[in-house]
Amino acid sequence: MAVVGQVLRSEWTKIRSVRSTVWTLGVAVVVTIGIGVLICALAKSDFDAMPVRDRIAFDATNISFAGMGLGQLAMIVFGVLVVSNEYSTGMIRSSLAAVPQRATFLFCKLAVATALVFLVGLVTSFLAFFAGQAMLGGHAARIDDPGVLRAVIGGGLYMTLIALFSMAVATMLRSPMLSLGILMPFFFLISNILGNVSATRKAGHYLPDQAGRRIMQVVPTGDEVPYGPWGGLGIMAAWTVAALICGFVLLKRRDA
Repeated sequence: MAVVGQVLRSEWTKIRSVRSTVWTLGVAVVVTIGIGVLICALAKSDFDAMPVRDRIAFDATNISFAGMGLGQLAMIVFGVLVVSNEYSTGMIRSSLAAVPQRATFLFCKLAVATALVFLVGLVTSFLAFFAGQAMLGGHAARIDDPGVLRAVIGGGLYMTLIALFSMAVATMLRSPMLSLGILMPFFFLISNILGNVSATRKAGHYLPDQAGRRIMQVVPTGDEVPYGPWGGLGIMAAWTVAALICGFVLLKRRDA
């Protein structure tokens, strides 16, 4: 246990001392809240002009997380940099020499980064919700409304799983450019295309981000999805666990 404690402190020092990782978390917070507030303000001004059908289906809680789509990209960058910085600088050799138990090394790295991301993600989710609802005025939801607290906490969990999934991919690929070159287009472009094209929509429902976003919805969208909010988050968690297993197996088998 003493060794684990030392490795945890070491990993915390690594994250804290690399300026780029700290900045990416800050960007995630600002972008998620800022865009959410802007979209809520626009929704309030356009609400009376909406068709009746859209007003009935209006999800005041989910619209607060409109900035999550871009905010998650900063979380992806954070997750990739946490792992791949050591490979790009060559520091990974020193780290594995100091901690030859690779399971301990990877667990401590992921544990520290995940705890930090969860804290930042949860705070961001609550701030985005309350700031967004303040802009919506009379159309706002309350935190004690049915499903709202679940959606807000789920927003923090979603951001955490996105970052953790990115860490797993970076562990597999080791290269920051390759990891970002795959993750960014996938989440920002490919996933949206697959989820909106009729021929691939059903398959798109099972992609990690498409499934995970269900946790932030309070008002049903009418889509034929065979799982609920927690089921969607469970699918995202399953993707993350599978990626982590692959990353650990590759870390065990190959040289630094």
